[in-house]
Amino acid sequence: MRGKLFPLTIVILMLLSWLPLSLAQSSIPPQKQTVLGLYVTAKEAYEMWLADKSKIKILDVRSPEEYIFIGHPSMAHNLPIQLFNYKMAVRNKGPLMTANPDFITEVGRKFKTSDTILVICRSGNRSAAAVNAMTSAGFKTAYSVTDGFEGDRVKDPSSSFYGKRFKNGWRNSGVPWTDKLNPELMWIPSGP
Repeated sequence: MRGKLFPLTIVILMLLSWLPLSLAQSSIPPQKQTVLGLYVTAKEAYEMWLADKSKIKILDVRSPEEYIFIGHPSMAHNLPIQLFNYKMAVRNKGPLMTANPDFITEVGRKFKTSDTILVICRSGNRSAAAVNAMTSAGFKTAYSVTDGFEGDRVKDPSSSFYGKRFKNGWRNSGVPWTDKLNPELMWIPSGP
């Protein structure tokens, strides 16, 4: 009898160890999920960086316009996963984004595939897409910052912040951010 219980105990322990990860992932909206399943909030990302500034890298994948005019974590490298397509924006009366064809190449120049990289965007969708693209290119430890820089929209209609991005995110978490520019961290497009 004892010999039969041991394998059952192992199976139960394995299931229980998987359960917290499964529950955590199920609370992440589908558009913010990544193949690696590594997630942090903005506040957790800042704390990880503080704990090991030399090994933890922060990558901001928002457009240069967002990085420059809205602000950014002061230590974040900016390499956009998408770029504004101004011609399409004018034709369609709205900002349209196109993929940055050099994203993976530039990430590979800036970081090693073994680096621990915390990827941030506005609200967590583009960071998830960036992590997935980076994973396909061999990056092994890339976390998506699920609440991004600006955070999620306030859904309470009685709030004066209803519909605005004041719920969470780097900017709203009480962690430092800046609008000062560091040319060593900024993405500057090459070409004409």
